[in-house]
Amino acid sequence: MARWGNCDFRQLEQLNAQMQQMLETDVDAFFQTAAKDLAARLLNKVVKRTPVVYGTLRNAWAIMPVGQRGDHYTIALINNLVYASYVEYGHRQTPGRFIPGYWQADRFVYDPNAQGGMVLKKSWVEGRFMLTISSQELEQQMPAILEAKLYDFMKRCFDAE
Repeated sequence: MARWGNCDFRQLEQLNAQMQQMLETDVDAFFQTAAKDLAARLLNKVVKRTPVVYGTLRNAWAIMPVGQRGDHYTIALINNLVYASYVEYGHRQTPGRFIPGYWQADRFVYDPNAQGGMVLKKSWVEGRFMLTISSQELEQQMPAILEAKLYDFMKRCFDAE
């Protein structure tokens, strides 16, 4: 009869115990935390990229609670100001139209009762794409961010004994 040799299964049993411990941890909490971190990073990028006149548009950005549908987690960043989409994507205007108001330093202040004002010259105002560009940047950075978070999570699971 042939001898197969000796085998020490202690390390495999230890790995099995660590895998069981990882399965028992709250993986959903890890995903929620990762999604919240990505949402915070996106908010930071968008706020920095938002043009400032009075700060109203910049201060109106908000993160909705993390949503979950099946295996997918969603984050929503909103700005509830009516004109936010016009600043994001651009808008048409009628050249030659008179807007009542006055200039205060380098800013135009709309005042319907003003004697003076300005006349619109361009038919199209370019968008600033603050959300679009920020989300594209984050999508490029996301694999590295999530890989680092997953590494830390697994390191905590396997190192904790």
